[in-house]
Parts: sequence; structure tokens; C-alpha cells
Amino acid sequence: MNLPVTTIVLASRNRHKLREMADPLVAAEVELLSAAELPDVPEVEETGTSFAENAALKASAVALATGHWALGDDSGLEVDALNNAPGVISARYAGRDATDRDNNAKLLDELAAVPEPERTARFVCHLAVADPQGTIRLRIDGICRGRIVRELRGSNGFGYDPLFLIPEYHQTLGQLSPVVKSVLSHRARALERLLTEWPRTLHSQSF
Repeated sequence: MNLPVTTIVLASRNRHKLREMADPLVAAEVELLSAAELPDVPEVEETGTSFAENAALKASAVALATGHWALGDDSGLEVDALNNAPGVISARYAGRDATDRDNNAKLLDELAAVPEPERTARFVCHLAVADPQGTIRLRIDGICRGRIVRELRGSNGFGYDPLFLIPEYHQTLGQLSPVVKSVLSHRARALERLLTEWPRTLHSQSF
């Protein structure tokens, strides 16, 4: 498939991530494809010890497999009272095949005895952009700070969103509208920075 330079392959099969990234990238005239849409793209194992390492692993592997620019995303939740857990295992906190419900239940159990002032947390997103040769050309991060509530609130979003309170709004990410989340979230903030750096990174190479 002969893709234009303005096309980037998202090194993920996560439909939630693809949906959150699509609008800002399309608005910037960047065509976004999921790895699931292209043949022979490997499922990249997240063997890194940090979000940044995992994002780079995914971007590089998918770029090499497709011969196109690739965007790797690794993100998750860090809770201060749990020494930054779940961290890089956020998606599998309750086990390899854990569902969002399983992970949320485990998080609530772990924090059951933690008082309100100590339930601070942050969502972290790391993005890595690899060129068609698999070289990482850009690394970006985004952070959204909040607090973990004691029960699920709202049905928007995914993952830990219904437990993550944005104090300024007095609502969880699961209660806030997608429009508001598209400005406040860790991924939205990382994407905003990415699009600022994107033109220099993309056009610094000749094809």
C-alpha cells in the first residue's frame, strides 16, 4: 500500500485510542490508520519498564513492518498511595485477561483504607513517532492529574475513567462529555504537543 507521507499508522488495535486520536489528527490533515487495518503487522509485546519505552517499542516495530510512519502510544494510571501502580500494567492490573471492571474493582480494593486527601493520581500518556526505517523521531508526553473516587461514576470513556475525578469539574472522566475530555485528558494534551512538533519532524526527512 503506497501511503502518503501525511499518513501515520497507529501502533495499536485499541479502538478507544484510535477514536480519541482520530479527530485532532484528521483536523491537522494527517490520515490515521490502525495497525489492524494493515496486513502482517505484529502484535508488539510491551516489555518496556516505562510508558516511554513501550511507546517507542510499538512505534518502531510497526514502522518497520509497514514501511510507513508509525505512532506508538502507551498510557496508564499512576496512583501516589500505591507507589505509582498500576503504571505500565494498567490494562492488566487484575491479570493478563482482565476487563475494565476487573481492574477497577482491584483498584478500589487496594485503596479501600486510603483517606480522601491521599487518593491523588495522574493519567500519563507517552507518544513516540517512528519514521519508516523504525527510528524514533519524536517523543511526547501528557499528564492529567486528579483523584480516585470510591465508586464508579459515569459511563463515558473506558478503563479507569469512571474512577478518575477531575477536581476542578467535580466529575470523573466517565461523567464528562467526550468534548471536554478531548481537551483535558492526558492523551489530548500529548496530542496537542505532538501536533506542534509534527511538521518539523515529518518534513525533516526526504522520501
